[in-house]
Amino acid sequence: MPTRAQMDKMARAVGRSAPPAPGLAPDADLPPEHWQALLQDACADVRGPAPAAPGRLQQLGQIRQHLLRVGCRRCSRTVEIQTLDAVRLYGRDALWKDVGQRLLDNTCTNRTGSHEDDGCWPSFD
Repeated sequence: MPTRAQMDKMARAVGRSAPPAPGLAPDADLPPEHWQALLQDACADVRGPAPAAPGRLQQLGQIRQHLLRVGCRRCSRTVEIQTLDAVRLYGRDALWKDVGQRLLDNTCTNRTGSHEDDGCWPSFD
């Protein structure tokens, strides 16, 4: 066990080697200089084009493919429909995700009697 004098000496040595300013805590606010630099950045106001929606989230009127295909991951069936037929049956504003699910559900062969377990699991490739 160190003596009292040795402990005082070690405490002074630790105090000298400590960093002059502590770092920010994870939940601490950033300094105002940081926020000001971000606001003055020239690239902060530049906006790129809006990202396109993934294929399954597009409306039928936005899809340029001639043939739409959806598969079932549960029973390995594949259902195809021409884009023009899908627009005629479901409308231009219908989402391909909803149309594909409806196409699979209309011809589903996995019926268990339980609403949660019935139906197909769509895969939009």
